[in-house]
Amino acid sequence: MGVLNEFKAFAVKGNVVDMAVGIIIGAAFGKIVTSFVGDLIMPPIGMLIGGVDFTDLVVTLKAADGATPAVVLAYGKFFQTIIDFVIVAFAIFMGVKAINRLKREEAVAPSLPPVPTKEEELLGEIRDLLKAQNNRP
Repeated sequence: MGVLNEFKAFAVKGNVVDMAVGIIIGAAFGKIVTSFVGDLIMPPIGMLIGGVDFTDLVVTLKAADGATPAVVLAYGKFFQTIIDFVIVAFAIFMGVKAINRLKREEAVAPSLPPVPTKEEELLGEIRDLLKAQNNRP
């Protein structure tokens, strides 16, 4: 029963739940970026270089033989995946940069001095009286 309780405590910790949410959102974000690159970025690039569809760019290593499909190196899909990665990496970089800027601004923000307690006020008055006594001729 101890292992089950330990697992339950681990599984419901905030960090684990936050990580799970991050992974799910990251997967959804990956689909958005893939669509962005495949549907919006690559067609104009393909048009600029002569109407090439990158997903069709392949090198055939062995031609199809009857029911056996061709063996190909799909370098066009690889190129598109690299562009996906660069966009995702840049988006994450910009997000981390914004978070770091907010943390720096928060650390630099001036804070109000703490309000002295009654004891601190009394001790301050005693200090001032002692200074006044010591400065008398």
